[in-house]
Amino acid sequence: MIHTVVLDLPNIKKIDLELDDKIAPKTIRSFLDSLPLRVGINVWGEELYTSETPVKVGPENSKPLVDLMDVAYWPQGKAICLFFGPTPISKNGEIKPYSPVNVIGKIVKTDKNFLKGVKNGLEVTFRLHK
Repeated sequence: MIHTVVLDLPNIKKIDLELDDKIAPKTIRSFLDSLPLRVGINVWGEELYTSETPVKVGPENSKPLVDLMDVAYWPQGKAICLFFGPTPISKNGEIKPYSPVNVIGKIVKTDKNFLKGVKNGLEVTFRLHK
């Protein structure tokens, strides 16, 4: 089943995320159960990741590399991650998280240049799409 979640960047923009519970069902269920969720954003290269969330799931189909526009849960940091390009440890065009992540879905129709402009510390809200 596909779930649409909105990432609301106050006074800036809303970003739709499509989560597919065939990929990592336990992770997605825990994330959906924690919505709405208000967290801070951190920037690491071309990755946005949240402050610690109440989602507490271990590795589930974890991957050491992700694809462009993947949305993932980082078990080590209990954070939601949005990947829109290389991180500081990426090599040769790959997108490498700090450590393996549970991919849970994709960012839908968002301008990569917009994501590059998001600043550390921005407070955002994840909520179910109505």
